[in-house]
Amino acid sequence: MKRNNKMQTTTFIDNFITPRLTRSPDGRLLFDGFDCEQLARQYGTPLYLMSEDTVRANCRRHLNALRRYLGADAVAAYAGKALSCRQIYRIIADEGMYADAVSSGELYTAYASGFDMSHIIFHGNNKTPADIAYAQKLGVGLIVADSSYEVAMISRSAASAGIVQPILLRLTPGIDAHTHQKISTGQADSKFGIPIDRAPEAVAHALSMPGVRLDGIHCHIGSQISDPKPFCDALEILLDALSGLQSDTGFTARIINLGGGFGVRYVDSDTAANPDTIFSALGSMLDDFCRTRRYPHPAVITEPGRSIVADAGITLYTVGNIKQSGAGTTYVSVDGGMADNPRYALYCAPYTALAAVESPGGSATISHTSAPLSDEDYLPTEFNLPDTAFNDCAIVGRCCESGDILVPHAHLPRVCPGDIIAVLNTGAYNYSMASNYNRLPRPPIVMLHNGKAYVAVRRETPEDVAALDC
Repeated sequence: MKRNNKMQTTTFIDNFITPRLTRSPDGRLLFDGFDCEQLARQYGTPLYLMSEDTVRANCRRHLNALRRYLGADAVAAYAGKALSCRQIYRIIADEGMYADAVSSGELYTAYASGFDMSHIIFHGNNKTPADIAYAQKLGVGLIVADSSYEVAMISRSAASAGIVQPILLRLTPGIDAHTHQKISTGQADSKFGIPIDRAPEAVAHALSMPGVRLDGIHCHIGSQISDPKPFCDALEILLDALSGLQSDTGFTARIINLGGGFGVRYVDSDTAANPDTIFSALGSMLDDFCRTRRYPHPAVITEPGRSIVADAGITLYTVGNIKQSGAGTTYVSVDGGMADNPRYALYCAPYTALAAVESPGGSATISHTSAPLSDEDYLPTEFNLPDTAFNDCAIVGRCCESGDILVPHAHLPRVCPGDIIAVLNTGAYNYSMASNYNRLPRPPIVMLHNGKAYVAVRRETPEDVAALDC
């Protein structure tokens, strides 16, 4: 399918939330130039759409700012947990990025895409011996050890394979990034990493182990962080630790991995992280430290995930049942839900939703994906639904859970069954967290690039869902 070539499209009000999203003069939602309703007809719904150009632009923006302020040898490793599929790895490799992985499945996906495995950083707070052996078999470049116990496992596996495995130690700096508690990882009470006050003994242990080479340290303080201060606070603690480690153990870090967590916008009130602002502040701190302490300048690694793919994606749904509860809530049900986007059910993650077609005045939809029926056929009059717009409705899914909610307070024009709605900025942690709950097949991912749409991940079938049953 080729893009919509209508002239004089007007930029939509939420364009700063989702790049390349516009509204045509006749009210049709266009993503990367493609008519969303037409894509829904062609590929079916639910449907994940991804703008390849936005992914590439996000890679370049992050990497350019990183190297401008933190050195030409700085590396950005895409966090595959945000969205892992073969085509994503091909795109980020083409843009000069590394990648991190947290499971054998993510490792295999990168490997199957042809990704250079020496550019992989392998994470996880509880890697199994099989995971470590598999990572080493594939030739991963770095393994981030989450504990001294894990260092010992890596050492045994490396000795068995006859290799020397470069590693980083993950340290927990003990700071609060002031984000949601379920996506905070740098606080003192965390399942991740080695407490910063135990770094000297952990480093001494790693330096004594055969088959490993300690290259540096890693930390990750959380997600959805837009303020530079938490990143700077973490770096200050790490640099102070490095100074002490050099004195106490003789260890000098070749690498500092600062993790990811760069915030994006989901609703209008959100603030996105600015790579230039963050990396400028971090670069000044690191330069001052290296100059005053005469410390060799380490290579810096960051791990952006959400900020690379979130605003590159939207999800299309078809409206089904619409009803008003006894409490007065208007429920707009769609043909997806927590099975393809569990983030509201997990931690009340906010999203913005739009109708795929609106009248030029924005008051009503004007087209349907199937032959429209009358309002009387769609909506029983006893529910007394609003005549014009659903100014505060709940967009809910089809799963058998009361918590199956996508957007609890959406503002839509009057929609009817068969209409298409779009939920914005679903490129991160939607497909990657999707499940077959209620045995629902997972949606496809359709990429948009250079005026063409192509399938990056096909739609699952009921047969796929049952394929592993014995």
